[in-house]
Amino acid sequence: QVTLVESGGGLVRPGGSLRLSCAASGRTFTFSSYAMGWYRQAPGKLRERVAFISWSGGDTYYADSVKGRFTISRDNAKNTGYLQMNSLKVENTATYYCATDPDLYCAGDNLAEGDFTSWGQGTQVTVSS
Repeated sequence: QVTLVESGGGLVRPGGSLRLSCAASGRTFTFSSYAMGWYRQAPGKLRERVAFISWSGGDTYYADSVKGRFTISRDNAKNTGYLQMNSLKVENTATYYCATDPDLYCAGDNLAEGDFTSWGQGTQVTVSS
């Protein structure tokens, strides 16, 4: 079992940047062995994928809406994943969640929300002038 805790959200102006962190802990869970992802959910909308990263960090996937602006990374020595968000837009306002699963290793377009069984509580990102 793993516990994921997101942090780093906040209020930022359009064009600004934020770096989200996802700290993983668990006695029997080896964070460095599994893929992880970031999702977001805006008010009144379904949760949507943002980015995925493989267990090693060697493969990544980004939703088209964030390509070139967001960067997913991980530090397996620290059991922490990150989402660097640059050039933020008002429409990026949402609660951002990190997720992982002990059966996932790779990152790709084929990953679905239902593939992830462990989720954090979310961190709020508000982009507003």
